Amino acid sequence: MNSKKLPIILIIFIVLTTSVILYFQGRSLICTCGTVFLWVGDIWSSNNSQHLFDPYSFTHLLHGFLFGWLLLLLKKNISYSWKLTLVVLTESIWEIVENSNFIINRYRENTLALGYQGDTIINSLSDILMCATGFSLARYLGFKKSLIVFVITEIILLLWIRDNLTLNIIMLLYPLESIKTWQMGNQ
Repeated sequence: MNSKKLPIILIIFIVLTTSVILYFQGRSLICTCGTVFLWVGDIWSSNNSQHLFDPYSFTHLLHGFLFGWLLLLLKKNISYSWKLTLVVLTESIWEIVENSNFIINRYRENTLALGYQGDTIINSLSDILMCATGFSLARYLGFKKSLIVFVITEIILLLWIRDNLTLNIIMLLYPLESIKTWQMGNQ
């Protein structure tokens, strides 16, 4: 087997395996409404996290930035294709964990995602794609420019939906009632 094709084959295998695991976790392939929308912008809608893209897609783009920066620090002699494979694997693991009953319930209890039911498989695959895109974008832009894009994206999300990657992490690990109350004011 050509060693240059191995990362591509592994990425396909990781994505397919992730889809199967999500299915056995009880995730629907598409929205139970029977429709697939390209974009759903209302985070309060039952369609949020059920279709291809939503405002939280941008947080997954930022995952790719973070993973890219981490890989930049850890290993410089790994090829782009193998780094991308690691990024897809890491994000796929996150999608499986994020859609576990434990994390879904944690989001419901401690964040503004009160009615959160978990992602559909198509939304999770889109999130993995966004992460891979973020990784590639960060690599193309370099650290300084990608850091600027990261901060701007966080600020836009904060103003737009009163949520972003930073608040997601805080509210998942150490929920603060004051943040939750502020976020709910946007409803």
